[in-house]
Amino acid sequence: MRLSLACFAKPILHGYFRSSCSWRVRIAFALKGVEYDQLPVNLIKDGGQQSCVSLTVALSVPKLTEEYKALNPMQQVPAVEIDGTTLSQSLAVIQYIDETRPGPRLLPADPKARAQVRMISDLIASGIQPLQNLYVIQKIGAEKMQWSQHFIDRGFQALEPILKQTAGKYCVGDEISMADICLVPQVYNAERFKVDVGKYPTIKRLNEALLEIEAFQVSHPSRQPDTPDDLRA
Repeated sequence: MRLSLACFAKPILHGYFRSSCSWRVRIAFALKGVEYDQLPVNLIKDGGQQSCVSLTVALSVPKLTEEYKALNPMQQVPAVEIDGTTLSQSLAVIQYIDETRPGPRLLPADPKARAQVRMISDLIASGIQPLQNLYVIQKIGAEKMQWSQHFIDRGFQALEPILKQTAGKYCVGDEISMADICLVPQVYNAERFKVDVGKYPTIKRLNEALLEIEAFQVSHPSRQPDTPDDLRA
């Protein structure tokens, strides 16, 4: 079999330090031990300006919005250049990483547990997080805090009883999965929007346990190349 040189190149993550979806992919790479480069996309400036920042070398190479639109027509993050292709949508990226890279499984082998992981991941990634998407809350305007709190609480009220049934040490049993990868960034968002996470003891317990794990720490928004100085850990 002839392998493309692209298969040997480090993946490139186009993301934003505080994007939940970008954070999910960073966690997956960290759990798998995959080295990658980052090209941060500034979601605030000019509708998405990029500057090229390697994990090891910073390069001042701005890219225009139209260039990123060509890479990801939805103009959202993340987009990942990997193995000669470009993937967007964080859950698709995570599952591709899981299927092509060695390391701990991010989806369980057992069909029932795997379905539970996907259910929890979709509940967060489709049912909660998009309602705090930057584009959405910019449209909401002055009511964005109340809007975000309402929909996070609504989602957590559904998620808490599900996790009570599925959780062991982590969201589904005792192994870290894609569900955990989705949970931690969503709790971070909840705290940003002043949601009382203490009302959801299972969510709170799982989040605290996961934040003790190195992969969740190194991928944290406070530790990224594009993290502003005033938010850096």
